[in-house]
Amino acid sequence: MLNNITMGQYYPVDSRVHRLDPRIKLILTIVFIVAVFMAKTFAGYALILGFVWLTSRLANVPFRMLLRGLKPLRLIIILTFLLNLFFTAGDTLWVEFWIIRITKEGFLQAAFYSLRLVFLVIGTSLLTLTTSPVSLSDGIELLLTPLKKIHFPAHELAMMMTIALRFIPTLLEETDKIMKAQMARGADFESGNLISRAKAMVPLLVPLFVSAFRRAGDLAMAMESRCYHGGDGRTRLRVLKITKNDWIACGVMAALLALIILEGIFL
Repeated sequence: MLNNITMGQYYPVDSRVHRLDPRIKLILTIVFIVAVFMAKTFAGYALILGFVWLTSRLANVPFRMLLRGLKPLRLIIILTFLLNLFFTAGDTLWVEFWIIRITKEGFLQAAFYSLRLVFLVIGTSLLTLTTSPVSLSDGIELLLTPLKKIHFPAHELAMMMTIALRFIPTLLEETDKIMKAQMARGADFESGNLISRAKAMVPLLVPLFVSAFRRAGDLAMAMESRCYHGGDGRTRLRVLKITKNDWIACGVMAALLALIILEGIFL
């Protein structure tokens, strides 16, 4: 399951999406989230699905990799589906037992909100898969630069967010190593019910936290040894510039948002 988490991972290939300005990609991701919440029909979700599939093709990111990132969240998606399926009022469609009943409105609402979660996860995964941690940090900092006039720590916030995203794959790799070491000593993480497997994961927490604090200490020492003291006076090796492809991407996203708004009005 740990290998299925795509959030925070970078897929290093060359593509048009990878070459887009990170500031534009951050803004487009926010607009994409807005578009997902504004979609009111399954026709709007069909437009979003087509946009995600086309973006994954242009980014040379396998679509199955995006779907694989949904596996760690399948329990939340299933729970969302069941809660809306059994506890939504409407015309009874199939079965009725006590306060639980399946209605036509409940089935449609369950499918609708489950798909919303799926698209939110896929859209944010596309951002991290196509943007390196360094570029993501630069993009966040530059977007927050106007807030420096009110003494907002833009550089420090961008650095913390980038380090957090960068450490997700590292912590997953460390967790996998600890699990394999404990399984070699007889630990069982796969048998039993959900509660038993959750209890079996508790012994992982102590060595994982120790490893995380050790890595954080090593990172702090490395940054201090290189005379890191925040964003004052820092320069960048690569200066970000908005190109024609960035404006084309903005136009495509604006068209998607306009289509979703129109279909919500007319359909």
